[in-house]
Amino acid sequence: KAFSHLLGSSRVGVFAARALKARSRRPFPDCLDSAPLLMPGEDSAVGQQLRAWFASQGLRPRIVAEFDDSALALEFGRQGVGYLMAPEVLVDEIESRHQVQHVGTIDGVEEHFYAISIERRITHPCVLAITRAARSELFQATARARTPRAGLRRNAA
Repeated sequence: KAFSHLLGSSRVGVFAARALKARSRRPFPDCLDSAPLLMPGEDSAVGQQLRAWFASQGLRPRIVAEFDDSALALEFGRQGVGYLMAPEVLVDEIESRHQVQHVGTIDGVEEHFYAISIERRITHPCVLAITRAARSELFQATARARTPRAGLRRNAA
């Protein structure tokens, strides 16, 4: 048996290479309409949420690739192949490590992070330290720092 232990959740952010971002004059999220997009796999929970969000916003991005491997998606995003989706909890690391810029936040779409263990209750000191650190330092700090960003939803015409 295996047990999942929720570490935290993060809203999904949209990122783009500088050159790709500079090509669009439209604000977020309108800049995604007809734009090249790197999507999480169709079978992933986030991929399904994103597809529903795009439909609800009336956006039709041009999906150029789907990824089950986030590291591969980040590399394609760094190369400017398309806009990419990634957890906002990692925005500083993603921007600095992959030379992409945060474009906007997709409100209402979240990615959840879990620790998987064979214990119903985590007791191993190392695993306990890691899960506590993730919950308190990564996800709690991010939750406190969240501020509404402009352009989270499209305005009704």
